[in-house]
Amino acid sequence: EASIATMAEEAGEETKPTFDWLPEGMEPLADGEYDAIIMGTGVKECVISGLLSVKGMKVLHVDRNGYYGADCASLNLTNLYEKFKAGEPPSFLGANRDYNVDLIPKFIMVCGNLTKMLLHSKVTRYLEFKSIDGSYVYKNGKVLKVPATPEEALRSPLMGLFEKRRFRKFLMYIDQYEADKPETHEGRDLNTMTMRQLYVDFGLVPETHEFISHAMCLQLHDDHLDQPAAPTVKELQCYCYSLARYGTSPYIYPLYGLGGLPEGFSRLCAIHGGTFMLNRDVDEILKDANGVAYGIKSGNEMAKAKMVIGDPSYFPKDAIRPTGKIVRCICLLNHPIPNTNDQESAQIIIPGPQVGRKNDVFVCSISSAHAVSARGVYIAIVSTLAEKGNPEEDVKPGLDLLGHVIQRFTTVATTYAPVDDGTTNKCFISSSFDETSHFEGDVEDMLALYKRVTGEDLDMDINADSVEADY
Repeated sequence: EASIATMAEEAGEETKPTFDWLPEGMEPLADGEYDAIIMGTGVKECVISGLLSVKGMKVLHVDRNGYYGADCASLNLTNLYEKFKAGEPPSFLGANRDYNVDLIPKFIMVCGNLTKMLLHSKVTRYLEFKSIDGSYVYKNGKVLKVPATPEEALRSPLMGLFEKRRFRKFLMYIDQYEADKPETHEGRDLNTMTMRQLYVDFGLVPETHEFISHAMCLQLHDDHLDQPAAPTVKELQCYCYSLARYGTSPYIYPLYGLGGLPEGFSRLCAIHGGTFMLNRDVDEILKDANGVAYGIKSGNEMAKAKMVIGDPSYFPKDAIRPTGKIVRCICLLNHPIPNTNDQESAQIIIPGPQVGRKNDVFVCSISSAHAVSARGVYIAIVSTLAEKGNPEEDVKPGLDLLGHVIQRFTTVATTYAPVDDGTTNKCFISSSFDETSHFEGDVEDMLALYKRVTGEDLDMDINADSVEADY
């Protein structure tokens, strides 16, 4: 048997291509030469590798882990407890296979850009989505539903009677507003008028500005209030259109967790000839005398490419800069989050100013309805930017809303962004995921990364009306 194995090995070695750029004693990694080498199988990297392979580029995609997803993997119960060194999971939590717990949980805006990317690349055919049951906002110590319809707005305890009417009038204006049709502007130029001026123009009080901006426009702080209203109005329209699609909340989420996203885009890449290698660490990014990247080294193997793309963890410290710290707390509950109408899934946004903070606190919960936990177990995740110096204090406003927690796992992660755009040194680096419970900011980074890598904008002229579309 040994001799057969040796013969097979020798035969294999003979067929390996040789390259004149390979130093003595080095082997080619996979096929040796590629258009792009991508490091890390996080959502952003997999989206890029999928899109590049569709463009006809030859892609090598490596990951140091034995699973897809990098920082945004979905783990089963055993892996989750192992990762946080929490011992054996208690048996009452049910079967391991029932769990797909996201390390970085995020909801997808129905009509947002990530849905467009999924449709554009037809990755929707590999995934099944389900809507999130409700979107909530924290105000004056209470968890209140963000109105999903004008009728709900009129019943909502978020506003007094006259404010409700003004809010309704404001939403009707937003609904009919089209940037390229001046007749819909009603005399307002939203490129010069600030968001605050627009709110005031409709007679809305600051408390209403806060909940619209933070819970509907998904603004993270109040700088946008004194900037032109147009971009924020576009975000509000996206929220309202998304909400109108399903009527419960503007968000959807894949069954079996977000791990399906990188896997879906990886399948797309593989179908178009991409090569994937898991359990493969990168020892060095190879650069020429001018500091331009031309490949990677892993053990005694090398691969060469026109560009190297990856998440910040694969690059030397001088190529990335820290941008902040995010506290995330994964909690297992045996009940839905209180005051969310016993719903199977929900998002709660706590505007920072409501709890004496600069940054908002995000709470989201999912359950067996999305096939991420055993029946009767709910997963709630609290996330926010660290600003208090003590992570416990940072997530406290969110944890206080959860009721009894069976088990919690807390992480504090430093976030990074690239020092430069990669055009000159051919190292294209994504930014770490943000603290929000949605993908809107992260998709901006993906689109910017795509443009830096290819020199062109991704065609986003797709109508994201339905994730079921397979055109």
